[in-house]
Amino acid sequence: MAMSAAPADPTTDASSEAVGRLLIVDDDPGIREVLSEYLARHGFQVMTAADASQAEPLLDQADLVVLDLMLPGEDGLSICRRLSARGVPVVMLSAMGEDVDRIVGLELGADDYLGKPCNPRELLARVRAVLRRRAGSSDGSAPPVFAAPACLAFGAWTLDLMARRLSGPRGDTPLSTGEFNLLKTMAERPRRVLTRDQLLDLSRGDACDAFDRAIDVQISRLRKKLAADGGQDPIRTVRGVGYVFEAEVRQVRGGA
Repeated sequence: MAMSAAPADPTTDASSEAVGRLLIVDDDPGIREVLSEYLARHGFQVMTAADASQAEPLLDQADLVVLDLMLPGEDGLSICRRLSARGVPVVMLSAMGEDVDRIVGLELGADDYLGKPCNPRELLARVRAVLRRRAGSSDGSAPPVFAAPACLAFGAWTLDLMARRLSGPRGDTPLSTGEFNLLKTMAERPRRVLTRDQLLDLSRGDACDAFDRAIDVQISRLRKKLAADGGQDPIRTVRGVGYVFEAEVRQVRGGA
């Protein structure tokens, strides 16, 4: 499939079977090609644009926009602000990778944020999660789970999504990157049974083998940490299926 800086065209004709219409706005033609092909293979109708001028006539057609932060001309933050006002969900991409850029993007209304180069499989999981959250609201304008500053509180614990920090009865509890991603994935989906494959897909993307048992090891470590000081372990094993996070989770801002 040839992609260029020409005006964007859909990359799939399966409109009757498409699970959503996506617009990818990125000035890198290689990234547009890789992401659009991957997302189209998973049932999405995909449009692409290299900059704001190409994206503008397509914005109202998109169910979700995958938006690069650094664009020629009008930058991604400005476009994100306009999309937020229209109620269009946004997953923002940036090679800059600085916390301040991620926070600014989220404060302007982005629903999620990924560093570049991003894993197409992880992007797919994030896109699906954002669309599920939006579909689950009565008016389609539910506030993003990732709105900054955002924390998830359960029991005596608070998980700070921006600082990537778990705080409990005796202060902060250190988490590895894998443990944080796994806990975040489960806490965002409380009381829902998740298979190992789903946990691998949502928390680690392609950075794992399909038969990797690291999930079980990390679950075991998380249970010990969450049950520290006599606390209750919120993770239950569903034999032959996976795991469920049983705690009641609430979203808070700036800590519990």
